[in-house]
Amino acid sequence: MTVLLAGCGDLGTEAGLRFAALGHKVVGWRRSRAKLPAAIEGAAADLGSPDLPPVPADTAAVVIAVAADAPSEEAYRAAYLRGVGNVIDALERDGVVPRRVLFVSSTAVYGDAAGGWVDEATPAEPGGFSGRILLEAEELLQGRLAGTDSTAVSLRLGGIYGPGRTRLIDQVRAGSAVVPRDVRYTNRIHRDDAAAAIIHLATMAAEPAPTYLGVDDDPADLGTVLRFLAREMGLGEPPVGDAGPARGGNKRCRNELLRGTGFGFAFPSFREGYRDILAGHGVRHP
Repeated sequence: MTVLLAGCGDLGTEAGLRFAALGHKVVGWRRSRAKLPAAIEGAAADLGSPDLPPVPADTAAVVIAVAADAPSEEAYRAAYLRGVGNVIDALERDGVVPRRVLFVSSTAVYGDAAGGWVDEATPAEPGGFSGRILLEAEELLQGRLAGTDSTAVSLRLGGIYGPGRTRLIDQVRAGSAVVPRDVRYTNRIHRDDAAAAIIHLATMAAEPAPTYLGVDDDPADLGTVLRFLAREMGLGEPPVGDAGPARGGNKRCRNELLRGTGFGFAFPSFREGYRDILAGHGVRHP
């Protein structure tokens, strides 16, 4: 089948390479098509513009994986709301009805839960403009595809880490990491597991639910993660102090619905994932 990747940054490109390895034809829309690997048939596209390239007639799955150019409300609206709307407009313009359209969203739609558990049944109450706009984009996708033969799916990812996404490792190594005084739960997913989840939900035979949480099995306290990284790198523990506001709110996200579809994680917790990254940097754990 043909898969259209509307947005081909790091995550979209990794998903595209995996789709191609499974034998699918992959078309990727990206502003600079020259940055795409040969396995992905690139087309220059700005999702914030209504002038998008033709959609291949045999497109069976669409993955919308965009990123805002800046941490501002206008940039988020351009990337997510206009991006989703323009992709759906292009499908309608070309008369293409894919079996599935998957939107890569974020657990930011939940805001802060004071350390409590959230899942797909938890009401989304965003704490800032980013979560609010992502939720609007999810609702736009569901609304535009309602009554069609296309199924809309939103994958709400936790914080993505992995190759090139080593913020916590860099902080611990530089000595700038601070363990919060309070227990502060964090939710994450390795880049490779995020890409694998996209493929799984876009291609599985069973009809998917409207929304899935894409997080690993361990919504660990930030202090636990930082101390683990320090031990793995043979460094002293980071100090306890004022760690600033919580990134993404203090909550614990459940992944049972995603796991219930038969999806398995290569990196079920931060331990396996960060050890894999550190091994790639020549750091061996004790």
